[in-house]
Amino acid sequence: MGRIGVDLYPLQTGVPLERVETFGKFLGGSPSNVAVAAARLGHRAAVVTRTGQDPFGTYLHEALREFGVDDRWVSGVPGLPTPVTFCEIFPPDDFPLYFYRQPKAPDLEIRTGELDLDAIRAARIFWVTGTGLCAEPSRTATLDALRHRAKSGTTVLDLDWRPMFWPDPDSARAPYEEALAHATVAVGNLEECRVATGESEPGAAARALIAAGVELAVVKQGPKGVLALAADGRSAEVPPVPVEVVNGLGAGDAFGGALCHGLLAGLPLEQTVRFANAAGAIVASRLACSSAMPYAHEVTEAMEGGLV
Repeated sequence: MGRIGVDLYPLQTGVPLERVETFGKFLGGSPSNVAVAAARLGHRAAVVTRTGQDPFGTYLHEALREFGVDDRWVSGVPGLPTPVTFCEIFPPDDFPLYFYRQPKAPDLEIRTGELDLDAIRAARIFWVTGTGLCAEPSRTATLDALRHRAKSGTTVLDLDWRPMFWPDPDSARAPYEEALAHATVAVGNLEECRVATGESEPGAAARALIAAGVELAVVKQGPKGVLALAADGRSAEVPPVPVEVVNGLGAGDAFGGALCHGLLAGLPLEQTVRFANAAGAIVASRLACSSAMPYAHEVTEAMEGGLV
């Protein structure tokens, strides 16, 4: 549940946006990419979101269906344009993002009265992001969906901190705390953990997320890999998979879809994190996000080979 839009990515790397001549058009938006990633791994997935009533909105419906993602809960908002996002590509670690979500993104117009709460409660995994908490009515709808779900199945909060969507970090703390109280899994990098909990040391951040109410905390540490800590004391710290980075955007969404795969399959914690790491590395080696999501055999090959 949450963000969707159109990614317009340069087809030239190492070139500033003002000099880019050609772009590729892709489905985008973190939770929508996670749904695509899960579908690529063989799972039934759907997205709860909203688009503009415009050609880009039509494109997103078509793209979701092509990826095997159910779009029945994707609705249009009159008068608001479908968001577009541009990026610059400077491998290996500089990928500035430019969001065009004015005057307001349709995915922030999700309302509680329009939610299929029975479907949300019945899902084996329900994935929401911090972006959905940044404005009303999406904030209330997201929290109402989490309350109704009442921790049935697996409920994931992807912290997804985007500073340009909030007045300041302090304004995000209370909504994050309320959402964490209803989640069973939290996923975030060190900066996102700092905003949500005040802690940026990996171990302390993971323990703070557990204390906030989740059963599993997954802390991304960049070049140091991923730390996962469960409330029952299980833990795993997994190094990254070596990769020649083409575009680092979307790697986290591939990680998320693969994390869902591991949780659904009941894999051991370390194996789940290793699988998710490998999926993220594969997408980092490719230009796009949604269309770059790997199939299970590709992830297995990367795990067995130890590199992408």
